[in-house]
Amino acid sequence: MSLPNGSPSFHAFRNVCSGLALGLFLTAPASPSDASARHESFVNWESPHVHPLELTPNGKWLLAVNTPDHSLEVFAVTEEGIQPAFRVSVGLDPVSVRALTSTQVWVVNHVSDTVSVVDLETRLVIASLPTDDEPADVAFAGDPLRAWVTCSGASTLLAFDLAQLESPPSRRTIDGAGPRALAVSGDGKRVYAAIFSSGNGSTILSGGALFNFDFPPNVVSRGVSPHGGQNPPPNLAEERTFSPPMREGNPAPPAVGLIVRRTTDGAWRDDSGGDWTHLVSGEHAALSGRPKGWDLADHDLAILDTDSGELRYSRGLMNLCMALGVNPTSGEIIVVGTDATNEVRFEPNLRGRFVHVRSARLGREGEVLHGADLNPHVDYSVAHVDAALRGQSVGDPRAVVWRADGKVGYVAGMGSSNVVAIDSKGERLQDSVPIAAGNGPTGLALDAPGKRLYVLSKFASTISVVDTQTHAETARAHMFDPTPPFVQRGREHLYGTRQHSGLGQAACASCHADARMDHLAWDLGDPSAPMQSVAGNNLAADHSALLESNVPGRGPFEDFHPMKGPMTTQTLQDIIGKEPLHWRGDRSGIEAFNGAFVSLLGASSPLSATELEELKAFLASIDFPPNPFRDSDNALPTNLPLIGHVTTGRFGPAGRPLPNGNARAGLTNFRTGKLDNLKVDCVTCHTLPTGLGPDARLDAKEYKPIAPGPRGERHHMLVSQDGSSNVSMKVPQLRNLYQKVGFDLMSTRSRHGFGYLHDGSIDTLARFVNESAFSLASDQDTADMVAFLLSFSGSDLPVGATDRRDEPLGPSSRDTHAAVGWQCTPAS
Repeated sequence: MSLPNGSPSFHAFRNVCSGLALGLFLTAPASPSDASARHESFVNWESPHVHPLELTPNGKWLLAVNTPDHSLEVFAVTEEGIQPAFRVSVGLDPVSVRALTSTQVWVVNHVSDTVSVVDLETRLVIASLPTDDEPADVAFAGDPLRAWVTCSGASTLLAFDLAQLESPPSRRTIDGAGPRALAVSGDGKRVYAAIFSSGNGSTILSGGALFNFDFPPNVVSRGVSPHGGQNPPPNLAEERTFSPPMREGNPAPPAVGLIVRRTTDGAWRDDSGGDWTHLVSGEHAALSGRPKGWDLADHDLAILDTDSGELRYSRGLMNLCMALGVNPTSGEIIVVGTDATNEVRFEPNLRGRFVHVRSARLGREGEVLHGADLNPHVDYSVAHVDAALRGQSVGDPRAVVWRADGKVGYVAGMGSSNVVAIDSKGERLQDSVPIAAGNGPTGLALDAPGKRLYVLSKFASTISVVDTQTHAETARAHMFDPTPPFVQRGREHLYGTRQHSGLGQAACASCHADARMDHLAWDLGDPSAPMQSVAGNNLAADHSALLESNVPGRGPFEDFHPMKGPMTTQTLQDIIGKEPLHWRGDRSGIEAFNGAFVSLLGASSPLSATELEELKAFLASIDFPPNPFRDSDNALPTNLPLIGHVTTGRFGPAGRPLPNGNARAGLTNFRTGKLDNLKVDCVTCHTLPTGLGPDARLDAKEYKPIAPGPRGERHHMLVSQDGSSNVSMKVPQLRNLYQKVGFDLMSTRSRHGFGYLHDGSIDTLARFVNESAFSLASDQDTADMVAFLLSFSGSDLPVGATDRRDEPLGPSSRDTHAAVGWQCTPAS
């Protein structure tokens, strides 16, 4: 069977065999050997729930996505509660379900990139509709009625004609990263899409580049800065010093970049109140590499008029917009999520209070009416409170549902494992006690009378029935769950806010959302901390060319200074076995982070040894999803359109669209193109297929592996060639570069405030590969390299060898073939 790449039929032909196999489910307990086999074959992409629970309009059926089982679970609603009725296999990792009618429902499959249309009467999937990358939610609106689907990976909103499902959908680009949750106005004329990784109006100003990087300029060190060029700038401006104070005996801190945030008056300020507006958007913006008038979109909510097609945005709500709901009486929109205070520097100042859980109330047209902290009982002047107060907090909110009268709504806290009630303004109801219902609630549904609240708990794969009068759980149903127990146990330590933070609202996942990243940078240094020795790390893998110093006037490696400056949040996907960790490689393994539960999250104690092993095992299970830029056979594309990527001015005029890229040619350049100032290749440091450095040292002509540490930690290479004033840096992995696009210093409008390099100061991949260290010869070379880096993950890249000096053997990668999850539904 041959299908043309790009055709609707081709995109519909997705993993028939895998889809059929994954549709099977067990009806009897498995033997231990069977269970072990399932654990070995279980793949965890840690896909986020968006709208996983729904009642049909007639109230007869309760619908729940079973993400690990790749199925739709259907429960019969009875007077006593709910009873399992039947299960329908759908695509890989379903995350949302919506009922079009009482007999037809739509299920969104996050990894398969499809929507499964299910007929409840025949209990069959009657259509599999291909979508863009990582679809998240579906809603029905407009006249004629259409199905609207957010695609978080592609930042698009698709519209399917319900009368002609075989026709390709229309497509609108959303100016924001990760549109997920959808809602519809009461009259069906407006579609609202919450933009998950919307940002919070913060960005990076460069200040730590020493060599190799021509862009951006080190504006933090300029005398026209509000601190007269002092770098690092003080966070106690009047005293021109730091809080906490610097430790006596430490050397001078390195020059670093600085995070600034746009305030309500439009000014760009640092955490001491220093006004950088003239250097960000004003008359001296060019000194930070920006055009005058530069600004961040900071789009939080997209509003589409289904009649006119007009698309507009609301901004300034929060940085992770997780869920939303329309009040059925007022028509107002409530968005819930979290807002980060990443502009505040230093870990002791952020302890326990680096994130707030918020709601935002907007009018029908998206005008901002009101905002509220969903934890009004929390005193943010302290970092830790007792267990009773922590238990009142809600964390990582993932669902909103309204009572029919619009007076009361419910918000599910995935991290806090509770549900809280809100009033029509989006504020917590006073004297309302949080509802305990399951572990990791992500889905809510309310019956028509408003007497029964249904709660789907992701971590436990259960559905609780709650009496809304007494707030008591009256019944609980269990879904079949093939998730290995170690994943279930460890997941709680990543997301749990109540047990692992001082105020009950924060967790590791507050920044590493869904085990990924928040698209922000943080300065988590500590002026009062001691220096940390670089000794014991794998320094340059003993490669002679990499051991040579390229830092003017300084040695090739330096000890780690506790004032390290801003660092972007890194993904947690496939980090176990890829040690040391952090951008600098200053953490030997996940065990070295245990103290952060106290020093950053504000908990009273770190994890126990058992809990730490549970977290580590869970993190080791997380894979990268299929790369959206790979061809269907997982091959690197040879003619990839690079929409939004532009020339830098190195080889001609700047700002022109890059030509289509040949990723295979980019791979060749990556493997053989020498860096200008070194006689090595990109692959000498960034080994394939991960981009990490080798876990070995060069001995004469052969790389000798390094024995693991006492906790199994590895020793991947550090280099001093980064060009940063943080001289000692780990070679980072490159498998999610395509997810970091959006920072733009060429135009006056930018989607993100952070991009590439450890501090996010380089805006685009094209800019990065055109720095002076790289030996590209044309804009076509640039396009080819960008195409390769965008399609880096896939694990079929050629690997090095122990006897290749400039192409060493690197670690293997937990990532996914591009065709995994592809499916079709045969015509009847």
